[in-house]
Amino acid sequence: MSFVPTFRFAPSPNGRLHLGHAYSALLNADFAERFGGRLLLRIEDIDLGRCRPAFVEGIFEDLTWLGLRWEEPVRRQSDHFALYRASAARLRERGLLYPCFCSRRMLAEAVAQRESTGRPWPRDPDGAPLYPGTCRGLGADDVARRVGAGEPHALRIDMESALAQAPRPLFYIRFDREGAQEKVAAQPARWGDAVIVRKDIPTSYHLSVVVDDALQGVSHVVRGKDLEAATDLHVLLQRLLGLPTPLYHHHGLIFDDTGDKLSKSRRSEALADLRARGVTAAEVRQRLGFRSQPTPST
Repeated sequence: MSFVPTFRFAPSPNGRLHLGHAYSALLNADFAERFGGRLLLRIEDIDLGRCRPAFVEGIFEDLTWLGLRWEEPVRRQSDHFALYRASAARLRERGLLYPCFCSRRMLAEAVAQRESTGRPWPRDPDGAPLYPGTCRGLGADDVARRVGAGEPHALRIDMESALAQAPRPLFYIRFDREGAQEKVAAQPARWGDAVIVRKDIPTSYHLSVVVDDALQGVSHVVRGKDLEAATDLHVLLQRLLGLPTPLYHHHGLIFDDTGDKLSKSRRSEALADLRARGVTAAEVRQRLGFRSQPTPST
């Protein structure tokens, strides 16, 4: 069977899509057309507390309005927690994950105490303080007691052990819109002991996206530059789990008139709002640099 490049657009249904999402979705479709590939849609709804069925329907409505088509069935991550749990178990059996019982407040206090000496605490690529290792040295009996008592805990990766066990070299291939490629060294250590399984759900964005990309045969990942640094951690997980590493393209972000990145948290104007005030899909496509009409599917 011949190789077919496979792309995916994977939004989270925790709000309505905005122009930034439209750009990413249209760019994935454009790449799929250029490379003679497939386009998948994946609903990344692991955050059950924030995701809503109405937002899922809104995603279908917005993408259809933009003229996009994708292969069925649409994968929904909330249907596959058992798979992510099994992948985490494989890592934990190798001693690569450990329970962390710390709350955000406890971590903030620990970092503040260390920074009170006048030395800044190192930060991860997102600007959050690196985990200070508070729970890394807990004894097995203490861990078993607290887990057995039902104390909430996340699972963090033991970065030092993970780097020691991961097959080398750690890198990924970056590609551009013309298909040119270059090798990029991955630097997962800058994330420290990152959370791989959250307290409230049996996975995390990092784990579920790596597992799903492999299972769905995604060969080309096209997403925003705000996720570029996360690729380092994803490459590490791929190596540890024996999964293939896709090629990556991290596109520029869309900003509003004030220079802020469009986001749901800032309540950026949604595609549905644009539609309601008479903006057409053709105008949106042209504004974002795409053809006003999609290429008819065959």
